[in-house]
Amino acid sequence: MAALQELVDSQVIDQHLIDPEICIRCNTCESTCTIGAITHDDRNYVVDPSICNLCMDCIPPCPTGAIDNWRKMPRARAYTVEEQLGWDELPAQVDIDDLVADREGPTPAPLPRAIPVAATEPGEQRIVASEYASTLPPWSAAHPFTNLYVPKAPTEATVVGNARITEAGRESETHHIVLDFGGMPFPVLEGQSIGIIPPGVDAQGRPHFARQYSVASPRNGERPGYNNLSLTVKRVTVDHDGNPVTGVCSNYLCDLAVGDRVKVIGPFGNSFLMPNHPGSHIVMICTGTGSAPMRAMTEWRRRLRASGKFQGGRLMLFFGARTREELPYFGPLMNLPKDFIDINLAFSRAPGQPRRYVQDLMRERATDLGALLADPETYIYVCGLKSMEDGVVLALRDVAREAGLDFESLARDLRERGRLHIETY
Repeated sequence: MAALQELVDSQVIDQHLIDPEICIRCNTCESTCTIGAITHDDRNYVVDPSICNLCMDCIPPCPTGAIDNWRKMPRARAYTVEEQLGWDELPAQVDIDDLVADREGPTPAPLPRAIPVAATEPGEQRIVASEYASTLPPWSAAHPFTNLYVPKAPTEATVVGNARITEAGRESETHHIVLDFGGMPFPVLEGQSIGIIPPGVDAQGRPHFARQYSVASPRNGERPGYNNLSLTVKRVTVDHDGNPVTGVCSNYLCDLAVGDRVKVIGPFGNSFLMPNHPGSHIVMICTGTGSAPMRAMTEWRRRLRASGKFQGGRLMLFFGARTREELPYFGPLMNLPKDFIDINLAFSRAPGQPRRYVQDLMRERATDLGALLADPETYIYVCGLKSMEDGVVLALRDVAREAGLDFESLARDLRERGRLHIETY
């Protein structure tokens, strides 16, 4: 028995690691991993070698490539989760002969591992939304540029606008921030994101890592023809449990003045992109600042429509917030033509009203949404709080079935043809 254990411990594995220098902590890898092999603390995302089965599902969605790193290690000497959480950079590949005891014969192949499966109660309705999301862009999406600037070599942008876009005097405060890159190239597409590096150091005295924000402006700039872009940023003052906290980067951004300089990395993202072919429809489902990429897509379509350069294609929006006063861009949304975009708003804390969420509106609009689901030229985008994922996919399933569609067949088509995209936080 001891000999067998020694044999297992001496096996050389390709240990899966995440590069902390280029990871933007977007949570894509952890949300994609269905076996719980990826975890994180307030600084690093790491892979547990005792759980990871090298399925590779987390590789394609990563916007920076930080997830695609490997080191050959003896199983018994694999880097632990605790070690990885303390890294500021990846360790170099070590000499295996220095770590493995002398032995005769070739290195045995790694033993297969059982994949842990989460238990469910009998009859419990369960769905894993990430299994339905696509990592492929629409076939007609424009080519994205990614990783032009990295944490070790960021670029700088100048703040040219910072305006509050939720009603003053409310607990929730969201800002629309415009950054100008001057003569420095920074091409972005609708659906991409950037990283902002806040100044200063954390509690351990280490420089703050970049925070990710979706771009809220179309490809030709917040102001058409200018090398600028916009962000939708909510000031973070409480954590998910309601405890007081000061969001490092969100408060830094919301307090910026015109003329201030900001360190920027990116852009990121090569799949959450809009279709560009005539007749393509877009269904947008979002909450809060998850509206940023939806605003970018809507504004690009609006500009194309105004110029007469785009024919057909419906836009349907399901947008959720606690109240009307806390919903970003409420005024501009109400000014969009009804024949251009079908807007459906859900408020979960409206005084004197029952709580309504985006999935409730989706079911209420099942007839129209079902017709779009049946159209192969419809592309669906979901962005907002992670808690909305499963409810939205369950609502899509119910709407599809009401429309007489086989949801599993539809789901395969949505995933394989880049028609369903989910980004949550």
